[in-house]
Amino acid sequence: MIDLHTHTLFSDGVLLPSELARRAEVIGYRALAFTDHVDHSNLEHVLSNIVKVCDVLNAHGSVRVIPGVEITHVHPDAFGPLVERARQLGAQVVVAHGETMVEPVAPGTNRAAIEVGVDIVAHPGLITEPEVELAAARGVYLEITTRRGHSLTNGHVARLALAAGAPLVCNTDSHGPGDLVSRERAARILRGSGLAQEAVGRVFGNSEELMKKLTQG
Repeated sequence: MIDLHTHTLFSDGVLLPSELARRAEVIGYRALAFTDHVDHSNLEHVLSNIVKVCDVLNAHGSVRVIPGVEITHVHPDAFGPLVERARQLGAQVVVAHGETMVEPVAPGTNRAAIEVGVDIVAHPGLITEPEVELAAARGVYLEITTRRGHSLTNGHVARLALAAGAPLVCNTDSHGPGDLVSRERAARILRGSGLAQEAVGRVFGNSEELMKKLTQG
């Protein structure tokens, strides 16, 4: 399992990065990204600590851990500079907190995130067809999530992504020890979103491809 969207106690998760990585290792994960919630108030603090711990964990563990952020509840007009700053500070993966149905995310967030070139739009809710087409054109990945609530629109996201050729990844958005899932569980959730078995394999392949791209060098 490759999971490019998780949270630690540096935002609203409950585990230290080291414990989250260990728990992932035990259930067979190959790679894990720490993508704690950030805005302009905490970006530097969160990312400096995540980069530091990733260096240590990658030196001693079998799971590849990737430093990242999830830009969360930021005004669409303010996305660009924050994405750029996150990359400067060492974020190898930048996730946007998409327009999920279960939180009051500002309209226009999905499009703004895609336009500025985030890596993944997480739980994009009732994303529009033009936005999905833009994601396909820009190579921005859309998330099928295993997390309750956010997963209500998985079928909608999967259907539009398949039609437009937009790349999909499957992530857990883990906040606690019970949120991590096995590859088999993730596959069942992907099937439940309406994807055929062949498409499920492509989603896992997308995660592999994106991980390699993010960690080159």
